[in-house]
Amino acid sequence: MSQSSVPQSNNIPLGIMLMIATTMVFAVQDGLSRHLAENYNVLMVVMIRYWFFAAFVIALALRKAGGIRKAAATTQPAVQILRGVLLSAQICTMVLGFTVLGLVESHAVFTCYPLLVAALSGPILGEKVGWRRWAAIGVGFIGVLVILQPGLRVVDPAAAIPLAGAAMFAVYGLLTRYVARRDNTATSFFWTGVTGAVVMTAVGVWFWEPMTPGNWLLMGTLCITGVTGHWLLIRCYEVAEASAVQPFAYTQLIFTVIIGLSVFNEVLRPSVVLGAGMIVAAGLFTLWRERLQRRPG
Repeated sequence: MSQSSVPQSNNIPLGIMLMIATTMVFAVQDGLSRHLAENYNVLMVVMIRYWFFAAFVIALALRKAGGIRKAAATTQPAVQILRGVLLSAQICTMVLGFTVLGLVESHAVFTCYPLLVAALSGPILGEKVGWRRWAAIGVGFIGVLVILQPGLRVVDPAAAIPLAGAAMFAVYGLLTRYVARRDNTATSFFWTGVTGAVVMTAVGVWFWEPMTPGNWLLMGTLCITGVTGHWLLIRCYEVAEASAVQPFAYTQLIFTVIIGLSVFNEVLRPSVVLGAGMIVAAGLFTLWRERLQRRPG
């Protein structure tokens, strides 16, 4: 989703509240995803999520003038399809990470994705990355090493899963910026949902497992949180400038830690707190530098 446009009414306090609400809903979604993926195949769980996601973006398209034809209109379908495939693969990767590494450590590592965006924006989009942002990127990756503690303990190979998820999400974000040069937000959102649903159905249908009524209820709740979270995010960027509210996206880590500790009895290691703090600080600095560079004059 493009975050470069400035809304006509820049209500920053409302935008901040909507962003915090978004992160809370997405944290609940991750908790539900972990529970369901521990009991059923990850591909099936993500496939059903995407069915509801696709229904949501199609419903949004039908409500607007021009309908689906206008929403799907793009001059760069290959890149849009690649974005959709990449995001669906990233979601599968992160949900898998939740089941093998836990919510807390998965999200602590995944938090480095804005730093990957900054690092890759040069070679992919041709954007200039100054020495200050490179220094922040370096600090952030030191934070990742603090979390993983190589040399002090046996590094769990599962730690590579959220790191791969962060890399995929960073490339997805950069491709979203790329297509935003010619496609609007509604078009990119439509292709994300529909492409993901097609891909996940083609893969996930082979891993179908019968669900208990209780878990179907949780699956329905998961789908509702997905739709609600995306709706809140859209509203957030409609009412406030993205650069003003984006730092508050880090509150998802707080909500995720609360769910991981209270629901799944995960352990919060001091190294995770220190490393995540370094990553978040570095990420906030890169966002601040990016905002400065986008100011006119």
